[in-house]
Amino acid sequence: MIYLDNAATTQTDPGVVEAMMPFLREHYANPSASYAAARHVRKALHTAREQVAARLGAQADEIVFTSCGTESINTALASVRALWPEKTDLIIASTEHAATLEAASRWKAQGGRVLTVAVTADGVVDLDSLRELLRSGCVALVSIMWANNETGVIAPMREIVELSHAAGALVHTDAVQAVGKLPIDLRDIPADFLSLSGHKLHAPKGIGALYVSQRVRFAPLLVGGGQEGGRRSGTENVAGIVALGKAVELSAEIMSSTLRDQFEHQILSAWPSAIIHSQNAPRVPSISSICFPGLDAAGMLILLDQQNLACSAGSACHTGALHSSHVLEAMGFDAAHAASTLRFSFSRFTTVDEMARAVQIVSACATKLSNLTANL
Repeated sequence: MIYLDNAATTQTDPGVVEAMMPFLREHYANPSASYAAARHVRKALHTAREQVAARLGAQADEIVFTSCGTESINTALASVRALWPEKTDLIIASTEHAATLEAASRWKAQGGRVLTVAVTADGVVDLDSLRELLRSGCVALVSIMWANNETGVIAPMREIVELSHAAGALVHTDAVQAVGKLPIDLRDIPADFLSLSGHKLHAPKGIGALYVSQRVRFAPLLVGGGQEGGRRSGTENVAGIVALGKAVELSAEIMSSTLRDQFEHQILSAWPSAIIHSQNAPRVPSISSICFPGLDAAGMLILLDQQNLACSAGSACHTGALHSSHVLEAMGFDAAHAASTLRFSFSRFTTVDEMARAVQIVSACATKLSNLTANL
């Protein structure tokens, strides 16, 4: 299989599997216990916490391990809503992931107000729109993703943090698609909360983390056993945490955009009518969103799958269902355009040979579908 759906999930790095296996076998003690075997496990948790913190420019005690990015996002929004009830407003971008959109709906259902910042035609957060929304004086939190999961567009996080803090608002960023692809230093861009997910950076599914700045108060979503310093109760997923720490350590090399750029260039050469979304905007090197006008993305996915090439028609977080992309619609494209769009996403394991073969397959499938459509 030629796997170009790394924005949906990544293969687990062999080094990560090797690091986590002892904690599925011999080191199985509960880290909350007091005996020597448990102390060894606790030490592994501490090491992983330090690895994640180092990658983010954070302190170890600012890292809370969770089950996934979605839990981290929900936790951050729920905490702010609980602790700052006098500030009713939440600002999100129109291109957020479903986890943020639905957590924002809950914010609204609890009596808050949700304001939506516009994006440009390239999908970049409009800072003038953000400034205007912040004028309300009632904004508790601004939650904007660092890198978009459909287009790869990078948000101007420095300016977002500066504007929000100047207005007295906290900042959360969904960095699920950014960690491991971009340099992130929270000492330089001091967001208050940051969410990440292990399975997007070559760790297994079921592990994530939430950065909680020492500057802010925090209310846990899960209570009970007092784990994670009382910030996330429940016996820790030790093997997953160790895996995340190792994955973050191995992701220290920032991805190059060379492979993505070559792929896009060759796609345009083979299929000149294709449209690269956000081509002139800053993007993570791992995501390429391409429209093939007049071709049905669902039909393309079937043909590509038959050729053993995996990609997607957008976000993979709607239980496999194809849906009109709210991201592309926010950028001004209509539903028909979105329905002709495919997302290809790369990882450090993607090879030049795979990329070249993928271009051939995509071009052949597009030609086949075009001919089939013309004969209907």
